[in-house]
Amino acid sequence: MKKIVQRQASESSQCELPETLHPVLRRVYSARNVKTGIELDNSLARLHSPADLKGISAAVDLLAGALQRQERILVVGDFDADGATSSALMVSALKAMGAHNVDYLVPNRFKFGYGLTPEIVSVAADHRPDLIITVDNGISSLDGVKAARERGIRVLVTDHHLPGSELPAADAIVNPNQPHDTFPSKNLAGVGVAFYLLMALRGRLREDGWFANGGRAEPNLADYLDLVALGTVADLVPLDHNNRVLVRQGLQRIRAGRCRPGIKALLDIAGRKIARVVASDFGFAVGPRLNAAGRLDDMSLGIECLLAEDAGKAHQLASELDALNRERREIEADMKAQAMDFVQQVHVQKEQLPLGFCLFEADWHQGVIGILASRIKERFHRPVIAFARSGPDQLKGSARSIPGLHIRDTLDAIAARHPDILHKFGGHAMAAGMSLAEHDLPAFEAAFLEELEKRLDAQILSSVLESDGTLGVEDFSLELAEQLRSAGPWGQGFPEPLFDGNFTVLQQRVVGEHHLKLQVRPEGGDQTLDAIAFNQAADHQLGKGQQVRLAYRLDSNEYRGLLGLQLVIEMIEG
Repeated sequence: MKKIVQRQASESSQCELPETLHPVLRRVYSARNVKTGIELDNSLARLHSPADLKGISAAVDLLAGALQRQERILVVGDFDADGATSSALMVSALKAMGAHNVDYLVPNRFKFGYGLTPEIVSVAADHRPDLIITVDNGISSLDGVKAARERGIRVLVTDHHLPGSELPAADAIVNPNQPHDTFPSKNLAGVGVAFYLLMALRGRLREDGWFANGGRAEPNLADYLDLVALGTVADLVPLDHNNRVLVRQGLQRIRAGRCRPGIKALLDIAGRKIARVVASDFGFAVGPRLNAAGRLDDMSLGIECLLAEDAGKAHQLASELDALNRERREIEADMKAQAMDFVQQVHVQKEQLPLGFCLFEADWHQGVIGILASRIKERFHRPVIAFARSGPDQLKGSARSIPGLHIRDTLDAIAARHPDILHKFGGHAMAAGMSLAEHDLPAFEAAFLEELEKRLDAQILSSVLESDGTLGVEDFSLELAEQLRSAGPWGQGFPEPLFDGNFTVLQQRVVGEHHLKLQVRPEGGDQTLDAIAFNQAADHQLGKGQQVRLAYRLDSNEYRGLLGLQLVIEMIEG
Protein backbone atom coordinates (compact mmCIF):
# COMPACT_ATOMS: atom_id res chain seq x y z
CA MET A 1 0.00 0.00 0.00
CA LYS A 2 1.29 3.43 -0.87
CA LYS A 3 1.54 6.13 1.73
CA ILE A 4 1.03 9.85 1.19
CA VAL A 5 3.92 12.16 2.03
CA GLN A 6 4.00 15.90 1.49
CA ARG A 7 6.58 17.55 -0.73
CA GLN A 8 8.72 20.07 1.07
CA ALA A 9 8.83 23.57 -0.39
CA SER A 10 11.96 25.68 -0.06
CA GLU A 11 11.38 28.91 1.81
CA SER A 12 14.16 30.66 -0.10
CA SER A 13 12.60 29.80 -3.45
CA GLN A 14 9.11 30.88 -2.34
CA CYS A 15 10.16 34.46 -1.72
CA GLU A 16 11.78 34.75 -5.17
CA LEU A 17 8.71 33.71 -7.13
CA PRO A 18 6.35 36.38 -8.51
CA GLU A 19 3.90 37.72 -5.95
CA THR A 20 1.17 37.63 -8.60
CA LEU A 21 1.15 33.82 -8.62
CA HIS A 22 -1.75 32.04 -6.98
CA PRO A 23 -0.58 30.87 -3.51
CA VAL A 24 -1.20 27.24 -4.46
CA LEU A 25 0.92 27.61 -7.59
CA ARG A 26 3.69 29.27 -5.57
CA ARG A 27 3.68 26.26 -3.25
CA VAL A 28 3.67 23.81 -6.16
CA TYR A 29 6.54 25.47 -8.00
CA SER A 30 8.60 25.86 -4.85
CA ALA A 31 8.25 22.15 -4.09
CA ARG A 32 9.70 21.44 -7.55
CA ASN A 33 12.76 23.55 -6.79
CA VAL A 34 11.71 26.40 -9.08
CA LYS A 35 13.54 29.31 -7.50
CA THR A 36 12.91 32.32 -9.71
CA GLY A 37 10.43 33.70 -12.19
CA ILE A 38 13.02 33.14 -14.93
CA GLU A 39 12.48 29.39 -14.56
CA LEU A 40 8.82 29.96 -15.38
CA ASP A 41 9.73 31.65 -18.66
CA ASN A 42 9.21 28.96 -21.29
CA SER A 43 9.97 31.13 -24.31
CA LEU A 44 12.42 29.92 -26.96
CA ALA A 45 14.88 32.58 -25.80
CA ARG A 46 15.50 30.44 -22.70
CA LEU A 47 16.84 27.45 -24.64
CA HIS A 48 20.48 26.55 -24.09
CA SER A 49 22.77 27.20 -27.03
CA PRO A 50 23.61 24.37 -29.46
CA ALA A 51 27.22 25.56 -29.29
CA ASP A 52 27.50 23.99 -25.83
CA LEU A 53 27.13 20.48 -27.27
CA LYS A 54 30.39 18.62 -27.71
CA GLY A 55 30.96 17.57 -31.31
CA ILE A 56 28.34 19.92 -32.75
CA SER A 57 30.81 21.72 -35.04
CA ALA A 58 32.12 18.50 -36.55
CA ALA A 59 28.57 17.24 -36.99
CA VAL A 60 27.47 20.43 -38.74
CA ASP A 61 30.54 20.32 -41.00
CA LEU A 62 29.60 16.79 -41.98
CA LEU A 63 25.94 17.59 -42.64
CA ALA A 64 26.50 20.91 -44.40
CA GLY A 65 28.99 19.27 -46.74
CA ALA A 66 26.55 16.46 -47.49
CA LEU A 67 23.83 18.98 -48.38
CA GLN A 68 26.09 21.12 -50.51
CA ARG A 69 27.25 18.08 -52.47
CA GLN A 70 23.70 16.62 -52.52
CA GLU A 71 24.93 13.34 -51.14
CA ARG A 72 22.64 10.47 -50.22
CA ILE A 73 21.68 10.68 -46.55
CA LEU A 74 20.06 7.82 -44.64
CA VAL A 75 18.51 8.38 -41.20
CA VAL A 76 18.58 5.27 -39.00
CA GLY A 77 16.13 5.55 -36.13
CA ASP A 78 14.80 3.62 -33.17
CA PHE A 79 11.48 1.76 -32.98
CA ASP A 80 9.84 3.81 -30.21
CA ALA A 81 8.01 7.16 -30.17
CA ASP A 82 11.22 9.09 -29.57
CA GLY A 83 12.87 7.32 -32.48
CA ALA A 84 9.84 7.88 -34.72
CA THR A 85 9.62 11.60 -33.99
CA SER A 86 13.41 11.93 -34.34
CA SER A 87 13.33 10.22 -37.74
CA ALA A 88 10.40 12.27 -39.00
CA LEU A 89 12.02 15.47 -37.74
CA MET A 90 15.39 14.79 -39.35
CA VAL A 91 13.97 13.70 -42.69
CA SER A 92 11.44 16.52 -43.05
CA ALA A 93 13.75 19.29 -41.81
CA LEU A 94 16.66 18.22 -44.01
CA LYS A 95 14.36 18.19 -47.02
CA ALA A 96 13.12 21.64 -46.07
CA MET A 97 16.74 22.81 -45.99
CA GLY A 98 17.31 21.58 -49.52
CA ALA A 99 18.43 17.94 -49.21
CA HIS A 100 17.25 16.05 -52.32
CA ASN A 101 18.38 12.56 -51.35
CA VAL A 102 17.33 11.80 -47.80
CA ASP A 103 15.50 8.69 -46.60
CA TYR A 104 15.07 6.75 -43.35
CA LEU A 105 15.42 3.20 -42.11
CA VAL A 106 14.16 1.78 -38.82
CA PRO A 107 15.35 -1.68 -37.76
CA ASN A 108 12.56 -4.19 -37.31
CA ARG A 109 13.02 -5.10 -33.64
CA PHE A 110 12.18 -8.75 -34.28
CA LYS A 111 14.77 -9.21 -37.04
CA PHE A 112 17.59 -6.84 -36.18
CA GLY A 113 17.18 -5.64 -32.60
CA TYR A 114 18.13 -2.19 -31.41
CA GLY A 115 20.53 0.29 -32.93
CA LEU A 116 22.96 0.47 -35.81
CA THR A 117 24.02 -3.18 -35.92
CA PRO A 118 26.26 -4.67 -38.64
CA GLU A 119 23.15 -6.47 -39.93
CA ILE A 120 21.18 -3.24 -40.34
CA VAL A 121 24.23 -1.65 -42.01
CA SER A 122 24.00 -4.41 -44.64
CA VAL A 123 20.36 -3.44 -45.24
CA ALA A 124 21.26 0.23 -45.24
CA ALA A 125 23.91 -0.39 -47.89
CA ASP A 126 21.13 -1.16 -50.38
CA HIS A 127 20.21 2.54 -50.18
CA ARG A 128 23.81 3.39 -51.18
CA PRO A 129 24.12 6.18 -48.59
CA ASP A 130 27.10 8.49 -48.40
CA LEU A 131 26.17 9.43 -44.86
CA ILE A 132 24.23 7.62 -42.14
CA ILE A 133 22.71 9.72 -39.34
CA THR A 134 21.57 7.79 -36.30
CA VAL A 135 18.79 9.33 -34.21
CA ASP A 136 17.94 8.15 -30.70
CA ASN A 137 20.57 5.42 -30.98
CA GLY A 138 24.14 4.77 -32.00
CA ILE A 139 26.20 5.61 -28.91
CA SER A 140 26.63 1.89 -28.16
CA SER A 141 26.82 0.75 -31.81
CA LEU A 142 30.55 0.12 -31.96
CA ASP A 143 30.35 -2.80 -34.39
CA GLY A 144 27.70 -1.17 -36.57
CA VAL A 145 29.63 2.08 -36.97
CA LYS A 146 32.76 0.10 -37.77
CA ALA A 147 30.87 -1.93 -40.41
CA ALA A 148 29.55 1.25 -42.03
CA ARG A 149 32.96 2.90 -42.11
CA GLU A 150 34.46 -0.24 -43.68
CA ARG A 151 31.91 0.14 -46.47
CA GLY A 152 32.99 3.73 -47.02
CA ILE A 153 29.85 5.19 -45.39
CA ARG A 154 30.38 8.14 -43.09
CA VAL A 155 28.45 8.05 -39.80
CA LEU A 156 27.02 10.84 -37.69
CA VAL A 157 25.72 9.61 -34.32
CA THR A 158 23.03 11.61 -32.54
CA ASP A 159 21.85 10.00 -29.32
CA HIS A 160 21.00 10.73 -25.70
CA HIS A 161 21.52 7.33 -24.09
CA LEU A 162 24.35 6.82 -21.63
CA PRO A 163 27.57 5.73 -23.34
CA GLY A 164 29.66 2.74 -22.39
CA SER A 165 33.36 2.78 -21.64
CA GLU A 166 34.14 3.01 -25.37
CA LEU A 167 32.60 5.33 -27.95
CA PRO A 168 31.92 4.30 -31.56
CA ALA A 169 34.46 5.44 -34.16
CA ALA A 170 31.93 7.70 -35.89
CA ASP A 171 32.83 10.73 -37.98
CA ALA A 172 30.97 12.87 -35.46
CA ILE A 173 28.98 12.30 -32.27
CA VAL A 174 26.37 14.58 -30.69
CA ASN A 175 25.16 13.34 -27.31
CA PRO A 176 24.90 15.54 -24.20
CA ASN A 177 25.80 12.51 -22.07
CA GLN A 178 29.11 11.71 -23.75
CA PRO A 179 32.25 12.34 -21.69
CA HIS A 180 33.41 15.95 -21.33
CA ASP A 181 30.24 17.40 -22.81
CA THR A 182 29.36 20.70 -21.11
CA PHE A 183 25.79 21.08 -22.35
CA PRO A 184 23.80 22.16 -19.24
CA SER A 185 20.84 19.83 -19.81
CA LYS A 186 21.65 16.13 -19.81
CA ASN A 187 17.96 15.27 -20.17
CA LEU A 188 17.36 15.89 -23.87
CA ALA A 189 15.42 13.13 -25.60
CA GLY A 190 16.72 11.78 -28.88
CA VAL A 191 14.37 14.13 -30.73
CA GLY A 192 15.74 17.03 -28.69
CA VAL A 193 19.31 16.20 -29.71
CA ALA A 194 18.22 16.02 -33.36
CA PHE A 195 16.46 19.38 -33.05
CA TYR A 196 19.59 20.99 -31.62
CA LEU A 197 21.72 19.62 -34.47
CA LEU A 198 19.25 21.02 -36.99
CA MET A 199 19.32 24.44 -35.29
CA ALA A 200 23.10 24.51 -35.55
CA LEU A 201 22.99 23.30 -39.16
CA ARG A 202 20.50 25.98 -40.20
CA GLY A 203 22.73 28.63 -38.61
CA ARG A 204 25.75 27.39 -40.55
CA LEU A 205 23.84 27.21 -43.85
CA ARG A 206 22.56 30.74 -43.26
CA GLU A 207 26.11 32.00 -42.69
CA ASP A 208 27.28 30.24 -45.85
CA GLY A 209 24.54 31.88 -47.93
CA TRP A 210 22.99 28.50 -48.72
CA PHE A 211 19.46 29.87 -48.52
CA ALA A 212 19.93 33.39 -49.87
CA ASN A 213 22.27 32.52 -52.73
CA GLY A 214 20.41 29.38 -53.72
CA GLY A 215 16.95 30.94 -53.75
CA ARG A 216 15.82 28.56 -51.02
CA ALA A 217 13.30 29.39 -48.33
CA GLU A 218 14.83 29.18 -44.87
CA PRO A 219 12.69 26.85 -42.74
CA ASN A 220 11.27 27.99 -39.43
CA LEU A 221 12.39 25.19 -37.13
CA ALA A 222 9.79 26.22 -34.55
CA ASP A 223 7.27 24.62 -36.89
CA TYR A 224 8.80 21.24 -35.98
CA LEU A 225 8.35 21.64 -32.23
CA ASP A 226 5.16 19.56 -32.27
CA LEU A 227 7.38 16.56 -33.05
CA VAL A 228 9.94 17.57 -30.43
CA ALA A 229 7.28 17.97 -27.74
CA LEU A 230 5.69 14.61 -28.54
CA GLY A 231 8.96 12.67 -28.54
CA THR A 232 10.23 14.37 -25.37
CA VAL A 233 7.14 13.56 -23.32
CA ALA A 234 6.65 10.06 -24.74
CA ASP A 235 10.25 9.10 -23.90
CA LEU A 236 9.74 10.02 -20.23
CA VAL A 237 12.90 12.11 -19.98
CA PRO A 238 12.91 14.54 -17.03
CA LEU A 239 11.27 17.85 -17.84
CA ASP A 240 14.01 20.19 -16.71
CA HIS A 241 13.63 23.83 -17.72
CA ASN A 242 15.14 23.33 -21.16
CA ASN A 243 12.81 20.43 -21.93
CA ARG A 244 9.83 22.34 -20.55
CA VAL A 245 10.57 25.10 -23.05
CA LEU A 246 10.61 22.61 -25.92
CA VAL A 247 7.38 20.94 -24.78
CA ARG A 248 5.51 24.17 -23.97
CA GLN A 249 6.37 25.67 -27.35
CA GLY A 250 5.25 22.54 -29.16
CA LEU A 251 1.98 22.42 -27.21
CA GLN A 252 1.23 26.05 -27.97
CA ARG A 253 1.60 25.43 -31.69
CA ILE A 254 -0.60 22.35 -31.57
CA ARG A 255 -3.33 24.19 -29.63
CA ALA A 256 -3.23 26.91 -32.24
CA GLY A 257 -3.81 24.30 -34.96
CA ARG A 258 -0.24 24.57 -36.26
CA CYS A 259 0.70 20.91 -36.14
CA ARG A 260 1.30 18.28 -38.77
CA PRO A 261 -1.66 16.19 -39.95
CA GLY A 262 -0.32 12.99 -38.38
CA ILE A 263 -0.24 14.36 -34.85
CA LYS A 264 -3.67 15.92 -35.31
CA ALA A 265 -5.05 12.60 -36.57
CA LEU A 266 -3.58 10.70 -33.63
CA LEU A 267 -5.07 13.20 -31.17
CA ASP A 268 -8.43 13.05 -32.94
CA ILE A 269 -8.58 9.26 -32.92
CA ALA A 270 -7.71 9.27 -29.21
CA GLY A 271 -10.58 11.67 -28.49
CA ARG A 272 -8.34 14.59 -27.48
CA LYS A 273 -9.31 18.13 -28.44
CA ILE A 274 -6.54 20.02 -30.19
CA ALA A 275 -7.31 23.32 -28.45
CA ARG A 276 -6.95 21.77 -24.97
CA VAL A 277 -4.09 19.33 -25.49
CA VAL A 278 -1.65 18.95 -22.57
CA ALA A 279 1.59 17.04 -22.14
CA SER A 280 -0.11 14.03 -20.57
CA ASP A 281 -2.06 13.52 -23.81
CA PHE A 282 1.26 12.70 -25.48
CA GLY A 283 2.14 10.19 -22.80
CA PHE A 284 -1.21 8.44 -22.48
CA ALA A 285 -2.85 8.86 -25.89
CA VAL A 286 -0.47 9.60 -28.77
CA GLY A 287 2.75 7.93 -27.59
CA PRO A 288 1.21 4.47 -27.01
CA ARG A 289 -0.36 4.47 -30.46
CA LEU A 290 2.96 5.33 -32.08
CA ASN A 291 4.80 2.79 -29.97
CA ALA A 292 2.34 0.07 -30.93
CA ALA A 293 3.76 0.08 -34.46
CA GLY A 294 7.27 -0.64 -33.21
CA ARG A 295 6.07 -3.18 -30.65
CA LEU A 296 3.91 -5.32 -32.93
CA ASP A 297 4.78 -4.48 -36.51
CA ASP A 298 7.10 -1.92 -38.10
CA MET A 299 7.71 1.62 -36.83
CA SER A 300 7.77 2.81 -40.44
CA LEU A 301 3.99 2.97 -40.14
CA GLY A 302 4.31 5.50 -37.31
CA ILE A 303 6.93 7.55 -39.12
CA GLU A 304 4.83 7.66 -42.29
CA CYS A 305 1.91 8.94 -40.20
CA LEU A 306 4.12 11.73 -38.82
CA LEU A 307 5.44 12.56 -42.29
CA ALA A 308 2.03 12.54 -43.98
CA GLU A 309 1.12 15.89 -45.53
CA ASP A 310 -2.44 14.92 -46.46
CA ALA A 311 -5.08 14.81 -43.71
CA GLY A 312 -6.87 11.82 -45.25
CA LYS A 313 -3.69 9.77 -45.49
CA ALA A 314 -2.73 10.77 -41.94
CA HIS A 315 -6.10 9.65 -40.60
CA GLN A 316 -5.87 6.30 -42.39
CA LEU A 317 -2.43 5.65 -40.89
CA ALA A 318 -3.58 6.82 -37.46
CA SER A 319 -6.46 4.35 -37.65
CA GLU A 320 -4.03 1.54 -38.39
CA LEU A 321 -1.91 2.59 -35.42
CA ASP A 322 -5.01 2.68 -33.22
CA ALA A 323 -5.91 -0.87 -34.25
CA LEU A 324 -2.39 -2.04 -33.43
CA ASN A 325 -2.64 -0.35 -30.06
CA ARG A 326 -5.86 -2.21 -29.27
CA GLU A 327 -4.15 -5.47 -30.19
CA ARG A 328 -1.19 -4.51 -28.00
CA ARG A 329 -3.54 -3.96 -25.06
CA GLU A 330 -5.02 -7.43 -25.44
CA ILE A 331 -1.58 -9.04 -25.57
CA GLU A 332 -0.45 -6.98 -22.59
CA ALA A 333 -3.51 -7.97 -20.54
CA ASP A 334 -2.79 -11.69 -21.05
CA MET A 335 0.89 -11.29 -20.20
CA LYS A 336 0.10 -9.21 -17.12
CA ALA A 337 -2.33 -11.84 -15.87
CA GLN A 338 0.37 -14.51 -16.20
CA ALA A 339 2.97 -12.35 -14.47
CA MET A 340 0.62 -11.38 -11.64
CA ASP A 341 -0.32 -15.01 -11.10
CA PHE A 342 3.35 -15.95 -10.82
CA VAL A 343 4.13 -13.11 -8.40
CA GLN A 344 1.09 -13.87 -6.26
CA GLN A 345 1.83 -17.60 -6.03
CA VAL A 346 5.58 -17.49 -5.60
CA HIS A 347 6.13 -14.33 -3.61
CA VAL A 348 3.04 -12.65 -2.19
CA GLN A 349 1.78 -15.83 -0.51
CA LYS A 350 5.12 -16.02 1.27
CA GLU A 351 4.38 -12.51 2.59
CA GLN A 352 7.76 -11.29 1.47
CA LEU A 353 8.54 -9.65 -1.83
CA PRO A 354 12.01 -9.98 -3.34
CA LEU A 355 14.10 -6.88 -3.95
CA GLY A 356 13.34 -7.18 -7.67
CA PHE A 357 11.69 -9.40 -10.26
CA CYS A 358 13.03 -11.29 -13.27
CA LEU A 359 9.99 -12.57 -15.17
CA PHE A 360 9.90 -14.87 -18.20
CA GLU A 361 7.36 -16.94 -20.10
CA ALA A 362 8.23 -18.77 -23.28
CA ASP A 363 5.32 -17.33 -25.29
CA TRP A 364 5.59 -13.69 -24.22
CA HIS A 365 5.71 -11.10 -26.98
CA GLN A 366 9.08 -9.36 -27.04
CA GLY A 367 7.52 -6.12 -28.22
CA VAL A 368 5.38 -5.82 -25.09
CA ILE A 369 7.77 -6.83 -22.31
CA GLY A 370 8.71 -3.19 -21.61
CA ILE A 371 5.11 -2.28 -20.84
CA LEU A 372 4.71 -5.44 -18.79
CA ALA A 373 7.76 -4.56 -16.70
CA SER A 374 6.29 -1.09 -16.10
CA ARG A 375 2.95 -2.49 -14.96
CA ILE A 376 4.50 -4.93 -12.47
CA LYS A 377 6.86 -2.23 -11.20
CA GLU A 378 3.92 0.10 -10.61
CA ARG A 379 1.97 -2.61 -8.78
CA PHE A 380 4.72 -3.80 -6.41
CA HIS A 381 7.23 -0.91 -6.40
CA ARG A 382 10.16 -3.12 -7.24
CA PRO A 383 12.64 -3.02 -10.15
CA VAL A 384 11.42 -5.45 -12.81
CA ILE A 385 13.04 -7.12 -15.80
CA ALA A 386 10.69 -8.95 -18.15
CA PHE A 387 12.14 -11.36 -20.71
CA ALA A 388 10.92 -12.85 -23.98
CA ARG A 389 12.51 -15.21 -26.48
CA SER A 390 14.25 -13.49 -29.37
CA GLY A 391 15.77 -16.56 -31.00
CA PRO A 392 17.08 -20.05 -30.26
CA ASP A 393 18.46 -19.94 -26.69
CA GLN A 394 18.30 -16.15 -26.86
CA LEU A 395 16.37 -13.79 -24.58
CA LYS A 396 15.66 -10.11 -24.80
CA GLY A 397 14.99 -8.29 -21.54
CA SER A 398 13.36 -4.96 -20.77
CA ALA A 399 13.97 -3.39 -17.37
CA ARG A 400 12.05 -0.72 -15.45
CA SER A 401 13.37 0.73 -12.22
CA ILE A 402 12.15 2.64 -9.19
CA PRO A 403 13.42 6.02 -7.93
CA GLY A 404 16.76 5.57 -6.23
CA LEU A 405 18.04 2.70 -8.39
CA HIS A 406 19.98 3.49 -11.58
CA ILE A 407 19.15 0.43 -13.64
CA ARG A 408 21.76 0.90 -16.36
CA ASP A 409 24.51 1.30 -13.76
CA THR A 410 23.18 -1.82 -12.06
CA LEU A 411 23.51 -3.78 -15.31
CA ASP A 412 26.98 -2.31 -15.85
CA ALA A 413 28.06 -3.59 -12.42
CA ILE A 414 26.66 -7.05 -13.23
CA ALA A 415 28.49 -7.09 -16.56
CA ALA A 416 31.75 -6.15 -14.83
CA ARG A 417 31.42 -9.01 -12.32
CA HIS A 418 30.02 -11.53 -14.80
CA PRO A 419 31.36 -10.55 -18.24
CA ASP A 420 30.06 -13.68 -19.97
CA ILE A 421 26.37 -13.34 -19.05
CA LEU A 422 25.11 -10.18 -20.73
CA HIS A 423 25.62 -10.01 -24.49
CA LYS A 424 24.45 -6.41 -24.84
CA PHE A 425 22.79 -3.82 -22.64
CA GLY A 426 22.08 -0.11 -22.53
CA GLY A 427 19.61 2.48 -21.36
CA HIS A 428 18.87 5.09 -18.70
CA ALA A 429 18.47 5.41 -14.97
CA MET A 430 14.86 4.21 -15.08
CA ALA A 431 14.74 1.93 -18.13
CA ALA A 432 17.15 -0.38 -19.92
CA GLY A 433 17.33 -3.25 -22.36
CA MET A 434 19.57 -6.28 -22.59
CA SER A 435 20.13 -9.62 -24.29
CA LEU A 436 21.50 -12.90 -22.96
CA ALA A 437 21.36 -16.65 -23.52
CA GLU A 438 18.27 -18.38 -22.12
CA HIS A 439 20.41 -20.90 -20.25
CA ASP A 440 22.11 -17.99 -18.42
CA LEU A 441 18.86 -16.56 -17.03
CA PRO A 442 19.15 -18.24 -13.60
CA ALA A 443 22.71 -16.97 -13.21
CA PHE A 444 21.67 -13.49 -14.28
CA GLU A 445 18.74 -13.45 -11.85
CA ALA A 446 21.04 -14.43 -8.99
CA ALA A 447 23.52 -11.70 -9.99
CA PHE A 448 20.71 -9.15 -10.31
CA LEU A 449 19.34 -9.87 -6.83
CA GLU A 450 22.85 -9.85 -5.40
CA GLU A 451 23.47 -6.41 -6.89
CA LEU A 452 20.14 -5.13 -5.58
CA GLU A 453 21.19 -6.20 -2.07
CA LYS A 454 24.05 -3.69 -2.35
CA ARG A 455 22.05 -0.85 -3.86
CA LEU A 456 18.58 -0.90 -2.28
CA ASP A 457 17.46 -0.03 1.22
CA ALA A 458 14.10 -0.05 2.98
CA GLN A 459 13.48 3.65 2.31
CA ILE A 460 13.77 3.18 -1.46
CA LEU A 461 11.42 0.20 -1.32
CA SER A 462 8.66 2.16 0.38
CA SER A 463 6.11 3.27 -2.19
CA VAL A 464 4.88 6.81 -1.65
CA LEU A 465 2.64 9.37 -3.26
CA GLU A 466 4.09 12.85 -2.95
CA SER A 467 1.41 15.40 -2.20
CA ASP A 468 1.47 19.16 -2.55
CA GLY A 469 -0.59 19.36 0.64
CA THR A 470 -4.20 20.18 1.32
CA LEU A 471 -6.42 22.71 -0.40
CA GLY A 472 -8.65 25.18 1.38
CA VAL A 473 -12.35 24.99 0.61
CA GLU A 474 -11.99 28.21 -1.37
CA ASP A 475 -9.47 26.51 -3.69
CA PHE A 476 -11.94 24.01 -5.13
CA SER A 477 -12.61 26.15 -8.18
CA LEU A 478 -12.63 25.73 -11.94
CA GLU A 479 -10.42 28.81 -12.17
CA LEU A 480 -7.61 27.21 -10.15
CA ALA A 481 -8.00 23.92 -12.01
CA GLU A 482 -7.49 25.76 -15.30
CA GLN A 483 -4.48 27.62 -13.92
CA LEU A 484 -2.90 24.35 -12.84
CA ARG A 485 -3.65 22.80 -16.21
CA SER A 486 -1.83 25.56 -18.07
CA ALA A 487 0.99 26.02 -15.54
CA GLY A 488 3.09 23.10 -16.78
CA PRO A 489 4.03 21.34 -18.87
CA TRP A 490 3.92 18.62 -16.23
CA GLY A 491 5.60 15.27 -16.64
CA GLN A 492 8.58 13.16 -15.66
CA GLY A 493 10.68 14.95 -13.04
CA PHE A 494 8.20 17.84 -12.91
CA PRO A 495 5.05 16.06 -11.72
CA GLU A 496 1.53 17.32 -12.08
CA PRO A 497 0.24 18.80 -8.80
CA LEU A 498 -1.28 16.23 -6.44
CA PHE A 499 -3.18 17.17 -3.29
CA ASP A 500 -4.63 15.25 -0.38
CA GLY A 501 -7.39 15.79 2.15
CA ASN A 502 -10.37 14.40 4.02
CA PHE A 503 -13.76 14.08 2.33
CA THR A 504 -17.23 12.73 2.95
CA VAL A 505 -18.62 10.33 0.34
CA LEU A 506 -22.06 11.45 -0.86
CA GLN A 507 -22.52 9.01 -3.74
CA GLN A 508 -20.64 6.30 -5.64
CA ARG A 509 -21.25 4.30 -8.82
CA VAL A 510 -19.21 2.23 -11.24
CA VAL A 511 -18.70 3.55 -14.78
CA GLY A 512 -17.00 1.88 -17.71
CA GLU A 513 -16.82 -1.39 -15.69
CA HIS A 514 -13.57 -0.46 -13.93
CA HIS A 515 -13.87 3.18 -12.80
CA LEU A 516 -15.38 4.62 -9.65
CA LYS A 517 -17.45 7.77 -10.06
CA LEU A 518 -17.99 9.69 -6.80
CA GLN A 519 -19.57 12.76 -5.36
CA VAL A 520 -17.72 14.01 -2.30
CA ARG A 521 -17.72 16.94 0.11
CA PRO A 522 -14.43 18.41 1.40
CA GLU A 523 -13.86 18.61 5.13
CA GLY A 524 -15.00 21.97 6.45
CA GLY A 525 -16.95 22.84 3.30
CA ASP A 526 -20.41 22.38 1.87
CA GLN A 527 -19.50 22.09 -1.83
CA THR A 528 -20.45 18.91 -3.69
CA LEU A 529 -17.57 17.84 -5.94
CA ASP A 530 -17.49 15.33 -8.78
CA ALA A 531 -14.61 12.86 -8.62
CA ILE A 532 -13.40 9.83 -10.55
CA ALA A 533 -11.00 7.05 -9.59
CA PHE A 534 -9.81 5.27 -12.72
CA ASN A 535 -9.40 1.47 -12.54
CA GLN A 536 -10.23 1.37 -8.82
CA ALA A 537 -13.81 0.03 -8.85
CA ALA A 538 -12.72 -3.43 -7.72
CA ASP A 539 -10.69 -2.04 -4.83
CA HIS A 540 -13.31 -0.01 -2.97
CA GLN A 541 -16.90 -0.26 -1.81
CA LEU A 542 -17.68 3.10 -0.27
CA GLY A 543 -20.85 3.90 1.65
CA LYS A 544 -22.79 7.13 1.77
CA GLY A 545 -21.48 9.31 4.57
CA GLN A 546 -18.17 7.44 4.80
CA GLN A 547 -15.12 9.52 5.70
CA VAL A 548 -12.14 8.99 3.37
CA ARG A 549 -8.76 10.49 2.72
CA LEU A 550 -8.10 11.15 -0.94
CA ALA A 551 -4.97 11.86 -2.95
CA TYR A 552 -6.22 13.70 -6.03
CA ARG A 553 -5.53 16.06 -8.87
CA LEU A 554 -7.66 19.14 -9.43
CA ASP A 555 -8.90 18.87 -12.99
CA SER A 556 -11.26 20.53 -15.42
CA ASN A 557 -13.47 18.11 -17.30
CA GLU A 558 -15.26 18.96 -20.54
CA TYR A 559 -18.66 17.31 -20.98
CA ARG A 560 -21.12 18.21 -23.74
CA GLY A 561 -19.21 21.38 -24.47
CA LEU A 562 -19.20 22.61 -20.86
CA LEU A 563 -16.24 22.73 -18.49
CA GLY A 564 -16.68 21.52 -14.94
CA LEU A 565 -14.49 20.94 -11.90
CA GLN A 566 -13.50 17.34 -11.22
CA LEU A 567 -11.16 15.56 -8.83
CA VAL A 568 -9.08 12.79 -10.40
CA ILE A 569 -8.36 10.41 -7.54
CA GLU A 570 -5.02 8.63 -7.35
CA MET A 571 -5.60 6.90 -4.01
CA ILE A 572 -8.39 6.32 -1.49
CA GLU A 573 -7.80 5.65 2.21
CA GLY A 574 -10.62 4.79 4.56
